[in-house]
Amino acid sequence: MIGATALLGKYSGRYGVRALAVTAAFAGFLSASSALQAAENYDVDASIKIGSLYEPQNLDNIAGAGQGINEAFNSNVYEGLFRLTDAGSVEKVLASDYKVSDDGLTYTFTLQPNVKFHSGDPLTAKDVKFSIERVVGPDSKSSRKKSLEPITSIETPDDNTVVVKLSSRSISLPYNLSYVWIVNDAAKDLTSGEDGTGPYKLEDWRRGSTLSLKRSDSYWGEKPTNGEVVFNYFTDATALNNALLTGAVDVITGVQSPDSLAQFKDNAEFTVSEGKSTTKELFAFNDRVEPFNDVKVRKAIARAIDKKKLLNSIWGEYGTLIGSFVPPTDPWYVDLNGVDPYDVDSAKALLAEAGHADGFTFTLDTPNYDPHPIVAQFIKSELAKVGITVNINVITANEWYTKIYKAHDFQATLQEHVNHRDIVFYGNPDFYWGYNNPKVVDLIKSAETSTTTDEQTAKLTEANRTIAEDAASSWLYLYPQIVISKANVSGYPVNGLNSQFFAYGIKKSAD
Repeated sequence: MIGATALLGKYSGRYGVRALAVTAAFAGFLSASSALQAAENYDVDASIKIGSLYEPQNLDNIAGAGQGINEAFNSNVYEGLFRLTDAGSVEKVLASDYKVSDDGLTYTFTLQPNVKFHSGDPLTAKDVKFSIERVVGPDSKSSRKKSLEPITSIETPDDNTVVVKLSSRSISLPYNLSYVWIVNDAAKDLTSGEDGTGPYKLEDWRRGSTLSLKRSDSYWGEKPTNGEVVFNYFTDATALNNALLTGAVDVITGVQSPDSLAQFKDNAEFTVSEGKSTTKELFAFNDRVEPFNDVKVRKAIARAIDKKKLLNSIWGEYGTLIGSFVPPTDPWYVDLNGVDPYDVDSAKALLAEAGHADGFTFTLDTPNYDPHPIVAQFIKSELAKVGITVNINVITANEWYTKIYKAHDFQATLQEHVNHRDIVFYGNPDFYWGYNNPKVVDLIKSAETSTTTDEQTAKLTEANRTIAEDAASSWLYLYPQIVISKANVSGYPVNGLNSQFFAYGIKKSAD
C-alpha cells in the first residue's frame, strides 16, 4: 500500500569473519538470555509471525517503497541518529550525544562507539553523511526531503563526529533526522537488499508472501526478545483475520474493519489493544485545476459529506473525526470539526456562488485496496445530493504513485496519510495536491526557525486553522489503531506512528 507517507520510505551484504571474542560474547549473551527467559518465561528464540496488508514495493524507503517498508525495517533493520518512539517522543539511537551552536546553525553529533553494519563494516561518520545526502539528493522520493532543505553542508572531522551546518534554524532537525536511516556507504542495491545496524538483518524476502528478519547476534545494543520475525502479507482483511484465528500469525499490525473485532474481543485466546493513530483518510483535491482551485467549491464538498455517517459505516464506534490534517497527538492540534460541518443546504449555496448551481462532473482516482473503494462509493452518493457527478477510476498502488504523487495527473483522489507531524506538506506548493497559500507557506517555514517549541506550536496551530478554513483537502476521519495478538504474545507497539512496528521487544510465552 502506498500511504503517501511513506511514499517517502538490499544489498546482500559483505559478511566479515567474526573474531573469537565475539563467539565468547555471544555465549555470554545466551547464558544471560537463558536466565532472563527463566525469569520472565518467554522463548528468546521464538519466531514471531506478523500479519500485515502492507507489503513493501521495494526495500528502500527513499525509492517509493510505500508504508510497508517502514513497518518492517524502521528500527528493526535500519536505525537513525534518532528514533521516534511509540509514545511520540524523540530519543537518541546512533547519536550518543549532540551539541547545538548558539545561533542554531551548527549541530555536532557524536556517534555511538563500536557499532557495526550487518556486513561487518564499522559505522563511521562518512556513512551518516552518505545517508543524509541520499535522502536530500535528486533521486530521492522521500516525502521528508524538503524538511532537510536547511542543510548546507555535512562535515566529518573524524570517524566518530558529524557536523551538520544549516542555512537557517531548524528546531525539528533531530525529529526530521529520525526519518533518515543510516546505511553503509558501500552498499549497492538497497531496493532488494540491506546493510543496516539494527537488531535484525534480512534473511529472506519472498515477494507476495513473506519477509523474514533474523536476529543479529552481533547487534551493538540491547538484544531482541525473540529470535526472528516473519512478516506475512495478505491482500485482504478477511484473509489476515483468518490467519490469526488459525494460528498462522501471532499478531496483526492493524485491524481494517470493526466487523472483525467481535471474534477476538471476548475470546481469551487473543489480546485486543487500542492505541493512538496518525493515519488520516484523505479526500484530496488537485487544488491547481478547476473547479478545485476555488475555495468555495472545496468548502461545498466538505459540507456535502456526512463524515460521521461515513466513519460509522467503516469503523462503527472506533475512529475519530478531526476536521483537519492534524491528529490529536500532534502539539498543534485543535478541534476544527466545526469549520465546515455537514450541511447540504449550505453546500448547495456555496456551489451556486461559485457558478456551479447545476453541479459539475469530476473523476475520483481511487486506490483498489480497502477502504478506499467503499469510501469512493459513499462520496459519490453524498455528492450526488448536491448535483455533483463523480466518476470513480480504480487504480493500483503503483499507478497511484506514478499518476497522482509523481505526475499530479488527477482531479481528486483518496489516500491514507500515516505520517506523524506532516502538516509541513501543506507548506510545499509542489506537493501532489498543489495547495498554495503564501501565508501558510510562510507560517510553516518560520515555525521551523523558531527558537522555542512554544513559538513553533503557535505558528503551526495558526497554519492548521488556515488550512482548514481553506478546505485545502477534505479530511474524512482518523483511523483507529487496533492491534490484535495471540494471548501468549506481548511487547509489541500499539500506536504505530508512521506505520512503524518495532519487533525487538515482542515476546512469546514459553508455555
